[in-house]
Amino acid sequence: MIPIILSGGSGTRLWPLSRKMYPKQFLSLLHDESMLQKTLQRLDGLEHAAPIVVCNDEHRFIVAEQAREIDVGELSIMLEPAGRNTAPAIAAAALYALTLADDPILLVLAADHEIGDPAAFADSVRQAETLAAAGKLVTFGIVPSRAATGYGYIRRGAADGPGFGVDEFVEKPDLATAEGYVAAGDYYWNSGMFMFRAKAYLDELGRLRPEMLAHCRRAVDDRSADLDFLRLDADAFAACESDSIDYAVMEHTELACVVPMDAGWSDIGSWSALWEVGERDADGNATRGDVIVADTGNTLVHAGSRLVAAVGVDDLVIAETEDAVLVTTRDKAEEVKQVVARLAAEAREEENFHRIVYRPWGSFDSIDEGERYKVKRITVKPGARLSKQMHHHRAEHWVVVRGTARVFRNDEIFDLHENESAFIPLGATHYLENPTDQPLDIIEVQSGAYLGEDDIVRFDDIYGRSDEPG
Repeated sequence: MIPIILSGGSGTRLWPLSRKMYPKQFLSLLHDESMLQKTLQRLDGLEHAAPIVVCNDEHRFIVAEQAREIDVGELSIMLEPAGRNTAPAIAAAALYALTLADDPILLVLAADHEIGDPAAFADSVRQAETLAAAGKLVTFGIVPSRAATGYGYIRRGAADGPGFGVDEFVEKPDLATAEGYVAAGDYYWNSGMFMFRAKAYLDELGRLRPEMLAHCRRAVDDRSADLDFLRLDADAFAACESDSIDYAVMEHTELACVVPMDAGWSDIGSWSALWEVGERDADGNATRGDVIVADTGNTLVHAGSRLVAAVGVDDLVIAETEDAVLVTTRDKAEEVKQVVARLAAEAREEENFHRIVYRPWGSFDSIDEGERYKVKRITVKPGARLSKQMHHHRAEHWVVVRGTARVFRNDEIFDLHENESAFIPLGATHYLENPTDQPLDIIEVQSGAYLGEDDIVRFDDIYGRSDEPG
């Protein structure tokens, strides 16, 4: 069995915590580990080969670093040059899986789901494996705990081994309809998790959507290696029509079956969903971070960078990060997407980036900014180095506050220790590295007429980046 982890979501309904360049699957919402890390760890109770993670090209170093942090071991990271929904992403992973094994069974999981009972999850997967081995396309149906209107539903048919046939896929219902589904007892939430043999899925995709399969096949055949990543051919993959596996295959195939799963599942698609699955106090409040609540009930408070206090309120969502605060009622939490759309229309950075921005070599935090200056705290991982570069519009001053920096400035090479500094003039070719096994922190003061992240000419980069900023 080869697990396929789909990590291409953007999680806009969890703004301001989830951003385009650091979406919810990389966040630690309920645990110390991120949702991606919990998904990978969830595989530990199953016999499986090395997973394949399919992700956005811009997230590749985050995926690699989070996998390294939990010692995943062997892992393939496949890069989507453009988002094309789940049907093409799974097809590309299935085609690549066929180069690794003879028609393996694929377990397709989303990177941003919460599973409260990993043992029950593993039991359902083992039950589904017998059906997948026989050529069925298995979807996992979540035993509903309430009449939810935010999920699609699956109506089961006749019994089929440990599962059931699929009589119908149903779109998200209104409340009265959802209550009828739950009362009927033969409906499940559509989880977006699947299991099937690679060839079974590809054969059905080829029958139902032959052009999509042809584009995916060319994208995989013409893939290239980029460091430790598998880069799909951009033109071929972009030519794929964007569609979900449900619409492209599962709703039309005769091979679909559903295996029930009762494992404390949630896709945590919104702040209200996070409140529902979070640990709550006697007054129904779910809090994370430095939070004080008084005379407050049924409220979610997420403090990311400072003390947040809530007094005399009920049924709210309060989410704070370094650069933004969201306040909404829980029943309107889904509407945060309107804020994200407004940010996008105004081209504001808060749509895409947190104040802390992650790079393959570490991260930087933009502490302060004004006319003709910007101040950053830069953290460089042990043994890492920034690209060799120069800037047309800004000079930089570096002060080491922790660790040792090796600085390359034009033809000079020298080390800086704590409380020592260096000046990088406008137009100077430069880079720095951390030659030690401890983190390096520096304060960088930029000054100049233009301080955008795209003011960079990169000459050499060990991470294979060329025209990317930062």
